[in-house]
Amino acid sequence: MVAGVFSAALGLESFLLPNDFIDGGVTGISLLTRQLTKLPLPLLLLVFNIPFVVLGYFQISRTFALRTLLTISGLALVLLISHFPVLTSDKLLSAVFGGFFLGAGIGLTIRGGAVLDGTEILGVFISKKTPLSIGDVVLVINIAIFGVAALLLSIETALYSILAYLAAAKTMDFIIEGIEEYTGVTIISPKSEAIRKMITEDLGRGATLYIGKRGYGSRADELDTLDIIFTVTTRLEVTRLTDEIERIDPQAFVVMHSVRDTKGGLVKKRPLH
Repeated sequence: MVAGVFSAALGLESFLLPNDFIDGGVTGISLLTRQLTKLPLPLLLLVFNIPFVVLGYFQISRTFALRTLLTISGLALVLLISHFPVLTSDKLLSAVFGGFFLGAGIGLTIRGGAVLDGTEILGVFISKKTPLSIGDVVLVINIAIFGVAALLLSIETALYSILAYLAAAKTMDFIIEGIEEYTGVTIISPKSEAIRKMITEDLGRGATLYIGKRGYGSRADELDTLDIIFTVTTRLEVTRLTDEIERIDPQAFVVMHSVRDTKGGLVKKRPLH
């Protein structure tokens, strides 16, 4: 959470603020209001996020609301007392890297069990009351923010701000999910027992066995029965798993697909709120 606060402050002060760019969500509303009213950004971040902290208290948990309040207060404090240097005057670089550091800060904060922006909390609340998903709510809010920015500031500023938002969103997704993105692996091999022992004993992962039959055999009336192995691993361990499977059975049929999240079992859970 501390690393997230300083990363977000760096993205704001060194890249976005000197070029008058904005971002999506409550942070974007605060940046837009700052440009129109000249009020200090730390104050605006606190004022605009307080209602969402209260909403998070009732919708998620007391601990989450407290962590979020501390994180947002920490960001406001860092922006108030610390001043990062302007690292570039190029608008394109400022949009990309400002979004990168801001997104990294938001992602690190979420991994710590809080948020730097209350938009997601509002998305959770509205999604429970309407058919809209959390992503739909956030998208509608951001379209409105960038539309207002185009009208009140300039179309060029709005376009650069959208670029900063996209960079922040992709970085945030990578920080939250990309490092430990899960992969489901299905293995079909006559040497399934040796592969199962390798997964459970050498890799320390869980494995589930399905009893199946080959869909095609040398003779159609004699289809072999065999165990089909399914396991879930992180993206960083996929190469080691496939290398070990190749060593045991070079002819094994392996199917891999992305898994958004897991619960229970032996897969390490990410610390999200």
